[in-house]
Amino acid sequence: MDPDELPDGLVVADEAGRIICFNAAAARITAVPPAAAIGRLLDEALPLEDLKGSRWWPLTDPYGGLATRRGQPERNLLLPGGREVLVSARYVRAHPTGPVRRVVVSLRGTEARRRTERSHAELIATVAHELRSPLTSVKGFTATLLDKWERFTDDQKRLMLETVDADAGRIKRLIAELLDISRIDSGRLEVRRQPVDIAAAVGRHVHAHTTGGQSPDRFFVRVRPDLPELWADPDKIDQILGNLLENAVRHGEGTVTIEVAPTTATTDGEKGTEVTVSDEGPGIPEESMGRVFTRFWRGSKRGGTGLGLYIVKGVVEAHGGTITVGRGPRGGAEFRFILPVGTPAHLL
Repeated sequence: MDPDELPDGLVVADEAGRIICFNAAAARITAVPPAAAIGRLLDEALPLEDLKGSRWWPLTDPYGGLATRRGQPERNLLLPGGREVLVSARYVRAHPTGPVRRVVVSLRGTEARRRTERSHAELIATVAHELRSPLTSVKGFTATLLDKWERFTDDQKRLMLETVDADAGRIKRLIAELLDISRIDSGRLEVRRQPVDIAAAVGRHVHAHTTGGQSPDRFFVRVRPDLPELWADPDKIDQILGNLLENAVRHGEGTVTIEVAPTTATTDGEKGTEVTVSDEGPGIPEESMGRVFTRFWRGSKRGGTGLGLYIVKGVVEAHGGTITVGRGPRGGAEFRFILPVGTPAHLL
């Protein structure tokens, strides 16, 4: 492969410490032209310093020191002028304890890390803000009950305890969202597949909304015949359906239509199941369509953390499926997700 095709900076020095490779990404990151780097000593072409002001090359001494060293882990260093760069190094030896024949240096800009750090900071701030309200309520009601238990009637006590229970449930959901995001971001979201009756799952969620006060006329469910057998994680399917129906009820208007139909899940012809959830509300503005599944996106000011759809997308993709958003036939938002059959290999 041509070193200039690599996305990260690559610098290679020979046994004398002189640069023999300086790719295009390294030139972009350091603002040093390749022609000005080739043939120069590493510490001359890349006069790096750590955050304490110590010169990095004399500090690490790649060509001296212990003969068992294999390199340097990635760390944040400074180029002349204070520009930050992420640097790691690999020492190539002729044999395990022999002299260093090559020093291979990897350079990366700090922009991606800073974006990740900002995203994590926003996540912590959002969750902390959302937790403050229910925790204050729980603390207030429990303190009041403990201090003045005998002054309240049984009905008043029940009302307070029901409020505490509801707020504790909200805290539990927020913590679950935080854990889901952590697993999605790290690629550790586990899917425990088993046969799932997705039509029955849709029915359970609609029933939960109607028993919670929504009119049965608010929902229209259409299940197409010949659905393939779906192998998926039932808890995560409930998470997907619960989030999409909650969004449609809370942010949409009119009838919420849920359609379940067989489909072709992938380009190689694998069978799958397609679920569409749409409403008759104002819909999602065209300019916002590309941001719907990002963190902290909110379709309205009616509460929520803005994390639900981000989690839904991660859960669908963990099943090997896809999810899209568009405008429904009656103007509202329409979410459509497709899940492959997902039959475990040992059953094929």
